[in-house]
Amino acid sequence: MSTPAHGHPLSDAPLSADPLSRERSHLAASRSALRAMREDVESLDIADVTANWVNAAVLEKQIEDRIKALADLSETPLFFGRLDYLHAPGAEQAEGGEGELFYVGRRHVHDTDGDPMVIDWRAPVSQPFYRASKKDPQDISLRRRFGYTGGDLTAYEDEHLSDPAEAAVTSKLLQQEIERPRVGPMRDIVATIQPEQDEIVRAGLSGSVCVQGGPGTGKTAVGLHRVAYLLYAHRERLARTGTLVIGPNRSFLHYIEQVLPALGELAVRQATVDDLVAHVEVRGADEAATAVVKGDARMAEVLRRALYSHVAMPAEGIVVVRGSRRWRVPVYELEEIVRELLARDIRYGAAREALPQRIAHAVLVQMERAGEAPDDRVQNTVARNAAVKAAVKAVWPQVDPAKLVLRLLSDADFLAEHAEGVLDADEQKAVLWVKPARSVKSAGWSPADAVLIDEATDLVERTHSLGHVVLDEAQDLSPMQYRAVGRRCTTGSATVLGDLAQGTTPWATRSWSEALSHLGKGEAVVEELTAGFRVPTDVIAYASRLLPHIAPGLTPVASIRENPGFFEIRAADAGTAGVLAACRELLEREGSVGLIAADARVPELAAALEAAGIGHVGPGEETTPAIRLTLVPASLAKGLEYDYVVLDEPRAVVDGEPDERTGLRRLYVALTRAVSGLVVTHATGLPPQLG
Repeated sequence: MSTPAHGHPLSDAPLSADPLSRERSHLAASRSALRAMREDVESLDIADVTANWVNAAVLEKQIEDRIKALADLSETPLFFGRLDYLHAPGAEQAEGGEGELFYVGRRHVHDTDGDPMVIDWRAPVSQPFYRASKKDPQDISLRRRFGYTGGDLTAYEDEHLSDPAEAAVTSKLLQQEIERPRVGPMRDIVATIQPEQDEIVRAGLSGSVCVQGGPGTGKTAVGLHRVAYLLYAHRERLARTGTLVIGPNRSFLHYIEQVLPALGELAVRQATVDDLVAHVEVRGADEAATAVVKGDARMAEVLRRALYSHVAMPAEGIVVVRGSRRWRVPVYELEEIVRELLARDIRYGAAREALPQRIAHAVLVQMERAGEAPDDRVQNTVARNAAVKAAVKAVWPQVDPAKLVLRLLSDADFLAEHAEGVLDADEQKAVLWVKPARSVKSAGWSPADAVLIDEATDLVERTHSLGHVVLDEAQDLSPMQYRAVGRRCTTGSATVLGDLAQGTTPWATRSWSEALSHLGKGEAVVEELTAGFRVPTDVIAYASRLLPHIAPGLTPVASIRENPGFFEIRAADAGTAGVLAACRELLEREGSVGLIAADARVPELAAALEAAGIGHVGPGEETTPAIRLTLVPASLAKGLEYDYVVLDEPRAVVDGEPDERTGLRRLYVALTRAVSGLVVTHATGLPPQLG
């Protein structure tokens, strides 16, 4: 019978006394098949199928993307698992039914006959690789995991899920893959996705999901793999509507940018919130108190009032002259038209465009009553009549969003008029510029100002909505930033990722229900990940001492790693000698090393590293086998991971923030960046909250 994806019949498996050799042979054959697939695409001749140069350019781009998606990355396993079904998937599970086996990998690979050699991890037939268990085998007799050294298949491990005599055991290969040292950008976790993660990854496109996850729970990876899954399951729809991943800063986006291409997905845009709202050049910065008010959702109402204050009720009627006839629209009828447009609650710009057509329609009604038979062309001509244009300009003038915000922040009386009952006097004073700017171009706009302009722009003209948006490190957004992101997915869905304990802005969200409300996704399901895969047991236990002080309602992360990790707290003399010694020691180990310090300490540490001859790079820069140390300001550490971390002066990290709670949250972030080991060095005392 026909099934969605056929595997290899178990009876056809090549016989060999050495299963590892047989699997290596299948790997070699699969790589050969992938190469043939790529060569087929490369050999396509589009000369006779394109009508013009535009079509040719589009098709060439599609072919180029397809070739990239079929790349065989030598260091990346083509498949990482195998499933042996008791029965053919989709067939009746009758006695004696023939089983099939499927190799699960990052992308689909087929042979010259079209038969699959490797099944995409996102395909329904691959799901039991992540979900099946001894309690629920899901018709799987055998789950095999493969171990690789570089790109070479060197080991395998079997679970006989349908054999009640075999006890369930922890997978050693799975543990090794989770704990494997890394250098460079974030990798995919496609071989290690856990059942609770897989449920989130495969959630439907129509619903929004919020993932609360502590350090090392894999929430970022889950979000990225969810995008990859949705593109697989709903490719045609998302190709039309688009997808977007939003990260907190450029360093973070650089860190994650290779995950989706490694899964064959090249069409996902990545941006920061600042990128989304870049209507003006940002050259300034706000004090924390000012930024909090500007980021408050109440500012949306102030902007709405200020914008619609430009609408004025007509003072007189309109006379439209056409040939020898004069058609008069009385003032009361104009008022009715304006009030009806205001009541419809459509965008300011859309209403302004509709107004001349409504006036023209009123004229056409009079023409018809007089026995004329005007058509649409006459209505459009009337709408362009000079008298109608003049009336529209007076009643519903054009408004530039940036100029509107400029006036609100510069003109105390204008702000007071439209903030009455919304912002108190102190809040109004906080957002007003001390020295008003003369023009949009000369203004020292701050990031929060740019978000206000984006809000005003949307009030004038609707923002384009995408099919799906992933928002990472979401806990740090202000309500107005949430609104800016929500505008990008009003007709689509969202995946929101974050950790309330890692909120390090003065406006950090207090609850996911509040954040999702501002995002416009109040119906989103909130999932909590509490199993830690990346951070060692001793490290996460130490960092969790801060939770009662920074997020008392959250469940501490429980590390599932068998390796407790390397963890030391070292008292050091003042200066940099202790820090340099710790860096040298950790650089003798395999993997990446991050030196995290309070922002104010970074210049001194950079100079000390240079003087000591220890090569280093900054966040977002590529490490190399020769230079594996990254010097990270604490303000940029969020979302990043290193095999080993040296944390310099925890008290300085806390003291570098405007208040203690934010400082402790920043410290919590810094403490939880290590995958294999952490050394804390301090010359001053540790914060008392660490015990």
